[in-house]
Amino acid sequence: MATRTTTSAGSRATESPFGRVLLVTGPEQLLAERAVEDATAAGRAEVADLEISTVDAADLDAGRLAEISGGSLFADRRMAVITNLAQLSAELFDQVLALAADADPDMAYVFVHGGGQKGKGLLDKLKKAPSVQVIDCPALKAWEIPAFVKNELRRVGARADEEAGQALVDAIGVDLRAVASAVRQLASDADGGVVTTELVRTYFGGRNEVSGFAVADAVLAGRTGPAMEQLRWALSTGAAPVLITSALASGLRGLGKLITAQGGQRDADLARDVGVPPWKLKSMRSQVRGWDQRGIAHALRVVARADAEVKGAADDAAFSLERAVIEIVSARRS
Repeated sequence: MATRTTTSAGSRATESPFGRVLLVTGPEQLLAERAVEDATAAGRAEVADLEISTVDAADLDAGRLAEISGGSLFADRRMAVITNLAQLSAELFDQVLALAADADPDMAYVFVHGGGQKGKGLLDKLKKAPSVQVIDCPALKAWEIPAFVKNELRRVGARADEEAGQALVDAIGVDLRAVASAVRQLASDADGGVVTTELVRTYFGGRNEVSGFAVADAVLAGRTGPAMEQLRWALSTGAAPVLITSALASGLRGLGKLITAQGGQRDADLARDVGVPPWKLKSMRSQVRGWDQRGIAHALRVVARADAEVKGAADDAAFSLERAVIEIVSARRS
């Protein structure tokens, strides 16, 4: 059996996926999807016509589990991918643990758990099984995204100069899918495979002026007029409403952490605790003067409602966001 190992997402496993379980854990969906894609690619590299069964754990019963984990009349080796493991019925825990404890050498298993407490007991037991390899997919903090950019560039055979990663994050924001898409675009046109700060600014210069983070900065500073102007301009130039609610939530959570942070820390340590790059602290310190924990809690509820509305609970996303801007500014102390 394979020795159990733990790696971070982005590190591609090169060993055979057969006879073991790949356990993909954590809330960052893009990284989790990449880990599953890498596993299936490794399987197909060994078996060109590999039979792969993908099932949501919420839809799994004992019969279906036995079907996807058993032998096949049509294939010598198979792969079973079980997603949303947190929703697995407790009645199937022992069956899943038995698969991990004695993995069939002709089977490859991929289990995906999105993080959180639900199903954690099963998760902890799986991690102890000798045939299990764990791939961690944590949500990246803002200060970690430039390193993600460099890894993405390496993934597509390119590289960046020292400042390009941060320049791209400043322009695009911290949504990993948007960043990964931008990296692919830049890499395809980079001279000699080197993405420079100048190239980033050529492609994305000015986008930060209409991003969700620009809207959020104006809202958190209590500047209703500029916030509404930024919001309307962002929407008119194609900014996704869900990225605006994400930026608002991220900004509010950051201020909440800054309020409760231990005093007397160096900026580098404080930035790490808050989850922002050090240069961001200056503007956050200005914003936080108008906030307390009660106001932030109320504002986060407003953002949660707006997020649900822009995802389909309401007909007019622009109206929902404008109302949220007004309510969030009102939650701030004058």
